[in-house]
Amino acid sequence: MPEAATPPKPLSAPQKAMHKLGLRRDIDLALHLPLRYEDETRIVALRDARPGESAQIEGVVTHSEVQYRGRRQLLVTLDDGSDTCTLRFFSFYPSHQKTLAVGARIRARGELKGGFAGWTMLHPAFKLAEGDLPASLTPVYPTSAQLPQAYLRKAVVGALSRVDLHETLPPDALAALQRQTRVSPRLRDALQHLHHPGPDVSLAALDDRSHPAWQRLKAEELLAQQLSQAVAKRERDALHAPALPLRREGLHEQLLAVLPFALTAAQRRVGEEIAADLARTVPMHRLLQGDVGSGKTVVAALAAAIAIDAGWQCALMAPTEILAEQHFRKLIGWLEPLLAPLGKRVAWLTGSQKKKQREEMLALIASGEAALVVGTHAVIQDQVVFDRLALALIDEQHRFGVAQRLALRGKSLAHLEPHLLMMTATPIPRTLAMSYYADLDVSTIDELPPGRTPIVTKVISDARRDEVVERIRAQLAQGRQVYWVCPLIEESEALDLSNATATHAELSYALPGVMVGLLHSRMPVAEKKAVMSLFVEGQMGVLVSTTVIEVGVDVPNASLMVIEHAERFGLSQLHQLRGRVGRGAAASACVLLYSAPEGGRLGETARERLRAMVETHDGFEIARRDLEIRGPGEFLGARQSGAPLLRFADLATDGHLLAWARETAPIMLTQHPELAEQHIARWLGSKAEYLKA
Repeated sequence: MPEAATPPKPLSAPQKAMHKLGLRRDIDLALHLPLRYEDETRIVALRDARPGESAQIEGVVTHSEVQYRGRRQLLVTLDDGSDTCTLRFFSFYPSHQKTLAVGARIRARGELKGGFAGWTMLHPAFKLAEGDLPASLTPVYPTSAQLPQAYLRKAVVGALSRVDLHETLPPDALAALQRQTRVSPRLRDALQHLHHPGPDVSLAALDDRSHPAWQRLKAEELLAQQLSQAVAKRERDALHAPALPLRREGLHEQLLAVLPFALTAAQRRVGEEIAADLARTVPMHRLLQGDVGSGKTVVAALAAAIAIDAGWQCALMAPTEILAEQHFRKLIGWLEPLLAPLGKRVAWLTGSQKKKQREEMLALIASGEAALVVGTHAVIQDQVVFDRLALALIDEQHRFGVAQRLALRGKSLAHLEPHLLMMTATPIPRTLAMSYYADLDVSTIDELPPGRTPIVTKVISDARRDEVVERIRAQLAQGRQVYWVCPLIEESEALDLSNATATHAELSYALPGVMVGLLHSRMPVAEKKAVMSLFVEGQMGVLVSTTVIEVGVDVPNASLMVIEHAERFGLSQLHQLRGRVGRGAAASACVLLYSAPEGGRLGETARERLRAMVETHDGFEIARRDLEIRGPGEFLGARQSGAPLLRFADLATDGHLLAWARETAPIMLTQHPELAEQHIARWLGSKAEYLKA
């Protein structure tokens, strides 16, 4: 009888914690670099010490006692032969007292404070003075509560001794890199140095990541990113999509003829780029970026018209029901009259639909009668079956996860890939487009339609709230409408709600006879729709809202936007919100109400954001400053569900390394494909799959 397979040993708590941090392979541990370093390589004599410096001292415990003055504390006196130092602990265990017994020889490390009572250290790290001093700085790693530094250090040392670190950079590529910047000649040397730097290394060069070892790591990381995106693009280009030629007398031309406005030059240019892509059998993978109000929806409608005209279906997915409905209303108005003679419909799909209506829509989609499907995440659910999907449009693409985008692409016929057009009102700065969006073709609408009024932006302290209410009163008297946006506080949905509810009550009291509405994420969908329609129809004067109105709401009569606690919002979000006004002929304004901490000043980051909002209305300049202030996470959003945010490289300072990586990747794929594959596997592992979305 065959022996039963031995079940795997259950993981210990530290092993589980390591897996949670993504540390599964030896290479993961080798690339898990220290946050900072502690210098345990030297002993400082107390007579030579300076107050305020971090130092390691060694001496004999001459006194140890627990005192109860005010609060329980352990006081230990250490004599190093040149002076004494008091070690003070407010949190301690019996094992600490045992180690710190009188007569024990101890090494203690921490910040030295001088004063009337002599030297003191508060909660120093300590251990028995045994063995030689280490020859290198002690690394301090990013970790979690279940994963002690000592365990992690040991795991990293073991991984470094086992890991295969053969060179994946071709000699020519490494030589080109060394001509541009100082880098470590070998990857193994770079990693050994960063995990265990010698005592004489410049800590400043380690901290600002300018050291040659850091430069090597950053260059390798950027190359992995460029390679993986180039591979994803090659794989996509090898797939087949339906060719959707532009018919001169077709639906596209008919839609242009009935639009109540003329396209801008930028809209025409972008439309031509998209039409050229759709005519090919290579799947389109294009990002359409344009500032708030630049007219991306009409460009998407024209692309949909080309697909429908060729006998195929199109799906548009938006992140919120409000935004999806906004698109739905516009698209029905433009397309439904043109589709009706063809026996085609525009379908609507959301999670809140009644069962009967939903089943009716699913039947229309499956039969192909629904030429265009507009909706939320409901569009990608399993029961949605398309007859002939050829074009997928995704609005505010950074709000969707990678898996959701892959699911929408998976709705096409088995042997064909749909064309994909992703849209964003958060313009992508050039360095970001070169790195994270290297696999995408980017179209840019860089002009606003005529007739958009400039928006005046004012930064006002919350202490002057009464003046803002007066301004609202004046706008309402002129027949205008007003938004008042309250912030979302991630830790507490209840707190958001009480904040918005209190503001709603305050404005209702201050503006008798005016309909003041309230909109927040916890309201039932039907209630949200009712509130929005009252505002859109002009019956409601003021709409108090959390950020559910950030995108897609188009009310030309709204001329004032008040953003409460503006210091809590990101720059791109502030710019998006501001874009909700200035959509009609009336002069519009955006008031950024800020509240400084008790008795203090706003932090530097918040001040920079508010300053940028006053100084520029250009979405591209806003995006550039936002990248400087917040880093790339803000722009990438849910694209990062698996795709790697750069851990080591910094787009603001490492442009020269990015340029090298962009140049090297295609050459490496062509001339050294095995090395390219090994390089991607080393740096990204299974995460490379996500870049295909």
